[in-house]
Amino acid sequence: MNIAPNSYSVTRKRLMAAVASVAVAGAIGVGALTSGTSPVLADAVRVEAPQVPGFADVVERVSPAVVSVKVKAKISPAADDGSDPSDDQDGMNNLPNNPQLRRFFKEFRGFGDQDGQGGGNRRFSHRDRNNDQPRPVAQGSGFFISDDGYLVTNNHVVSEGSAFTVVMHDGKELDAKLIGTDPRTDLAVLKVDGVGKFTYVDFADDSKVRVGDWVVAVGNPFGLGGTVTAGIVSARGRDIGAGPYDDFIQIDASVNRGNSGGPTFNLNGQVVGINTAIFSPSGGSVGIAFDIPASTAKQVVQDLMKSGSVQRGWLGVEIQPVTSDIAESLGLKSNNGALVSSAQDDGPGKKAGITAGDVITQVDGKDVASPKELARLIGAYSPGKSVDVTVWRDGKSQTVKVDLGKLPSNDKQASVDQQQPAAPAKPDTLADLGLTVTKSENGKGLVVTDVDPDSDAADRGIQPGDVITSVNSTEVNGTDDVTKAMTDAVKSGRKAVLMQITRDDTNRFVALPVAKG
Repeated sequence: MNIAPNSYSVTRKRLMAAVASVAVAGAIGVGALTSGTSPVLADAVRVEAPQVPGFADVVERVSPAVVSVKVKAKISPAADDGSDPSDDQDGMNNLPNNPQLRRFFKEFRGFGDQDGQGGGNRRFSHRDRNNDQPRPVAQGSGFFISDDGYLVTNNHVVSEGSAFTVVMHDGKELDAKLIGTDPRTDLAVLKVDGVGKFTYVDFADDSKVRVGDWVVAVGNPFGLGGTVTAGIVSARGRDIGAGPYDDFIQIDASVNRGNSGGPTFNLNGQVVGINTAIFSPSGGSVGIAFDIPASTAKQVVQDLMKSGSVQRGWLGVEIQPVTSDIAESLGLKSNNGALVSSAQDDGPGKKAGITAGDVITQVDGKDVASPKELARLIGAYSPGKSVDVTVWRDGKSQTVKVDLGKLPSNDKQASVDQQQPAAPAKPDTLADLGLTVTKSENGKGLVVTDVDPDSDAADRGIQPGDVITSVNSTEVNGTDDVTKAMTDAVKSGRKAVLMQITRDDTNRFVALPVAKG
């Protein structure tokens, strides 16, 4: 673009005038500053933060009720086999030779000792300098539940202990005595005497605990003393294979070795659960911890305080889950309930008329969702209690009254019959089921001699040597009985038959399809 000379001259004059004006204004500004007048500054940035929960008030109130538990373990003389107790790097040498138990404690670490700083699976790495004997000391957590000194911790923290010391929030150490333990729920109660009243906490109504609720865990991780972590409830009703009463609350608050027996609080300062296990491939917290629910702990603790032990009701039956196939074969609308695989001869269940093949659906009007639920319901009753047990039998519901017995201290183990029945020269074939069978020696049932690897029977775990004792609650003495049961099932519109299988003197039920839907 071309600019005329006169226009350029006017524009230049205007630009120079503007520069002069800025210079004058700057000079005036400098003069104002040097004359002592302060500049006016803008307000600092402020952000309106969203409301978030704070835990300080809860922690301040509950911390005096939470303690560390030191356990001096029993020392048993051992033969000098050249082994070093300190070589037990994960505490596994102290466990019974049970593969399932060992696998559980490897996967769900119960806060075993790490250089003497944990509870549960302890390794004895410290030695007495005078006699070179192990000096076993384990540490866990606990909390007071009464002002006269009763406190709760885990059974696995104290189970091997001979002496117990409670370390208070302020560091004071007090001797404690063991009142009682309950290995089935991993709970224990200790008692501290003679030093006045203690700050204690209450159990919450954990039925109101929801997934996503905030929780605070307080305990003694790695022997560090009172430590607080926070998180949320991650899940309810977790079954981790620890025992017959599994019903854990899963939380994501950081829980580590030494937190065993410590409480998990809601924001009202009530105990919703007791830390008992973590899932940890590395041994440290990965955000998956399991708590004994307050409802379970409250009842067990009351019994331990009262008598030092827990007396549970006993039904005397062996049970298994109801699968969808089993429900179909029995005409059940859902797979809720617990299928009775056998009733013990001396058990109260059999005396009341409960038999193998029954599906227990209710106890005193309370629905039974699974075998675990049945175990918890029956275990909550006292021995001698009379309960109404609803069973599904022959296509309809029936109710029987059972006077519960006392749960034996040691679970009865079925004996294993080492003798195998001799197979006849000409076995029969159940081609539709993929089975080859022969009559048993005593004439009761059919012995499986071969299983088609591509059959539904193979998929459901039937093996050679299994004995088919009944089909759809009808005793089996020959292949004709099996064929008739299959035909009746098809006529009734069912797609499967329920076979009772005996293996090593143990019964179980298997549903096999007889028609494709």
